[in-house]
Amino acid sequence: MSESKQDVCQEKVYSKLFSAHAKDLHNFLYYKYGDAFNPGDVVQEAFVKLWNNCASVPFEKAKSFLFTVAKNFILNEIDKSKTAQKYSALKPKSYTHENPEYLLEEQEYQNKLESAINELTEEMRVTFLLNRIEGKKHQEIADMLGISRKAVEKRIYKALALIREKVEGI
Repeated sequence: MSESKQDVCQEKVYSKLFSAHAKDLHNFLYYKYGDAFNPGDVVQEAFVKLWNNCASVPFEKAKSFLFTVAKNFILNEIDKSKTAQKYSALKPKSYTHENPEYLLEEQEYQNKLESAINELTEEMRVTFLLNRIEGKKHQEIADMLGISRKAVEKRIYKALALIREKVEGI
C-alpha cells in the first residue's frame, strides 16, 4: 500500500502516526510554550481531534494537521488566560449612597479596630478571633487550645474590654 493511500481512520495507521509524531509534537509545544499549558494534554487533544476528523484528513497532511491543531489550542488558551487576567484586574465600581464623611469615619473605625486587635496578647487575640471571626463556640476553643472553658470566656471578655477601650476611647 503506498503512503498516500493510507487511511488515517485505520487503527494501525493512526497508531503509526501517533508513534511517529507524538514525541516531536510534545517537544515542539514544550520548547515553544513551556509546560504552563501541559503539552502532554495538548498532544492528546490534537490526536483526539485527528481521530474525530480522520475521514477528512489525508495521511500526508496528518502531521501538519496535528501541529496546527495543537498550536491553535495553545493560542486559544493563551487568549483565554489574557482575557481572564484583564477582567480580573478590573475592579467593579463600588457605588454607595453613603456620604464621604461616613465612609471616612467607617475606615477610621476599621483601622482602630484592627490596631486594637493587633495589640492584644497572642492568647487573647487567638481566642477572640476563633470566637468572633471563625464562629467557634467557647467549648470548641477550649478543646483546641487545651484550656478550660472558663479561661476562654475570660480571655474573650478581657479582649472585648480592651478593644472597646482602644476603639471608643472609654
